[in-house]
Amino acid sequence: MCYPVHYVSRKNRNYGIEGRAYKATRSILRFMLRSEPIERQNGYVRKQKLKIAFIHSEKRIHAGLHTGAAQINRLMALALAERGVRVRNFYPRTQLTDAPIHLKGVANVLFFYSLLEHKGEILRNDIIQGTTYTPLPFLTFNVPVVCHFGSTAQGFITSTPRTSDLSPTEREVFKELVRLSVIPEFDLKTMRPMEDIADVETIAATRASACIATSQKVRTELAAMGVSNERIHVIHNALEGYWFDEPRTIERQPPHLVFLGRLGNDVFTLKLKGLSRLVQFYREFPEIPKTTICMTTNSKLKDWLRVSFPKHYMFVNLRKDLIPGALAPLYGGILFLPSRYEGFSLSLVEGMSQGLVPIAFPVGIAPEIIRNGENGFLVSNIEEAVARARELLNNEAARLVMAAAAKQAAEQFKSGRIALEFEALYRRIVHEYRAAKDPCLPVKVPGTSIN
Repeated sequence: MCYPVHYVSRKNRNYGIEGRAYKATRSILRFMLRSEPIERQNGYVRKQKLKIAFIHSEKRIHAGLHTGAAQINRLMALALAERGVRVRNFYPRTQLTDAPIHLKGVANVLFFYSLLEHKGEILRNDIIQGTTYTPLPFLTFNVPVVCHFGSTAQGFITSTPRTSDLSPTEREVFKELVRLSVIPEFDLKTMRPMEDIADVETIAATRASACIATSQKVRTELAAMGVSNERIHVIHNALEGYWFDEPRTIERQPPHLVFLGRLGNDVFTLKLKGLSRLVQFYREFPEIPKTTICMTTNSKLKDWLRVSFPKHYMFVNLRKDLIPGALAPLYGGILFLPSRYEGFSLSLVEGMSQGLVPIAFPVGIAPEIIRNGENGFLVSNIEEAVARARELLNNEAARLVMAAAAKQAAEQFKSGRIALEFEALYRRIVHEYRAAKDPCLPVKVPGTSIN
């Protein structure tokens, strides 16, 4: 049964001993219940400050980080803080550093269980959110858990072939890399760590209060894991504001072929990111300038790439906020996305924001943002990619029209909207959680909506 809440009016308040006792008791109760995010007032729900615990797999959250997950976590936290949402970051400290290779996946999972030493602090928040499986230790506690999927381990596994299954031309690239000791092997010795992570991601996703997918592709993968559709929410990643700043007066260069993104260090990641496709693509255009802006710590790979192509300009591990300045003179160039798998692909949207025309395989956000022949091209094989690039290089007018359309399409990913979408989802989750405990709460939180 629901009982009305009684208030003492200001004019009838007793300011004697009883009044002071009442005020003191009320103050104590308010202090004890200060974490309550929803308050009933005249039949409506009044917005309170949300408190979110972010669990990170990257220890340092700062502007210079290049990895997609860390960049998005930082952007989310800053955008939410601007809207008055309190965000606290938690990073585990204890790791099994000497685990054998076949147990690396289990070691990564146990790494996040070490956060239980901060259980008291973390459980005082309204929502616990982490990347994919990282909030796993808190699924059994009485606080809503959100799993944020920028990609899935199962997507990595199913999208990355063995070297023996590649085309002869691509196999030759990896033979060259092994011969020069750029990589030690043609294939990883074991996939068990990644398979273990994929299994744990399924447990986390199916038991979390909600899952956030960064693209329709990731939504489909979560549904295949067994996550119900009503618990999957698509919220696209966003870019920092500096990607949309107008560049200073610059001299535009002739059209370049451009690669932007992470290449990785090991053979699995190099295949996942399509290195052999990129090499094949570049080698088809010896007379065209090429610009590579990549992230890798493999020094032998960096040295090999620098000298492998004529007219090749290369930036390695460039600070994120300096990349727009490097790309601005290349407006109207061709951005090649050779990846076999992406959950979202920040680099695609980043390149488009600078007026690069994308030629991409249908991964991540590409099928949702690229309109064939209008702002870029989707391709299914390297031969088609080469043919589309030749068309663009031979038709400057069409290429510049598509460059402007690509730049405009990227504007939908400005960071201003990410906080609105996340806050709306958080308030819905918290309200539904509280309503399940207190049937007196209204069914709908006024002013919040999310698809």
